[in-house]
Amino acid sequence: MDQPRSGSGGWIEVITGSMFSGKSEELIRRLRRAQIAKQQVQIFKPAIDNRYSDEEIVSHSSMKIASSNVRTSRELLEQVKPETEVVGIDEGQFFDPELPAVCNTLADQGKRVIVAGLDQDYLGKPFEPMPQLLAIAEYITKTLAICMVCGGPANHTQRLVQSTERVLVGASGAYEARCRKCFDPTLAG
Repeated sequence: MDQPRSGSGGWIEVITGSMFSGKSEELIRRLRRAQIAKQQVQIFKPAIDNRYSDEEIVSHSSMKIASSNVRTSRELLEQVKPETEVVGIDEGQFFDPELPAVCNTLADQGKRVIVAGLDQDYLGKPFEPMPQLLAIAEYITKTLAICMVCGGPANHTQRLVQSTERVLVGASGAYEARCRKCFDPTLAG
């Protein structure tokens, strides 16, 4: 995914999958490589996600990288500097429906845009705006976790607490990775 920066224009990369599948780790890895290559990098996450830090993206395995909090996709676009070459965005599913248009605008400006986020909610339904981002991305990486019940490949996020709220920010204890067979969306309703 680490493409040459001269003459190739911009593009969108999406890293998606269930919770605990390494999405943020992969995002951090790609952003660090860009920094090592001395590219101008800006990193954002939604203000709603303050589980581990307000100033960093932090993976469940404690990898971290400095980031800026934004409330909306429009705010993110306004904060991107003209000299920025790579834009990293974590927790894409928590952004508003304008995120795909913002990512397109940035890519059209010649920037490499890397977005990580859940592709499905706790009911196993597409988690907007991620499906729209998947449709317009040049590169897609689908990550899988390990099912906490049977040890198989996990593509679902099982909510373990009672709530019908679509957005319920949490980590281990509130969610776990499940395979297709062990996933039961009725547990959280």
